[in-house]
Amino acid sequence: MLKGVDILANAVKVTLGPKGRNVVLDKSFGAPRITKDGVTVAKEIELSDKFENMGAQMVREVASKT
Repeated sequence: MLKGVDILANAVKVTLGPKGRNVVLDKSFGAPRITKDGVTVAKEIELSDKFENMGAQMVREVASKT
């Protein structure tokens, strides 16, 4: 679960601050989406490992409640 938390945090942290970078989100349908919004990045991350995904979902839920 901790690995999932780290994966989500690493994906979101590059978007933070004035020097934040753009992230490309690839969907199974449609064109790829380019965003600099950490919330959008967090919502779109889906991990294949069940326990890693559980850790990422916990962080996502906690972040949405604050």
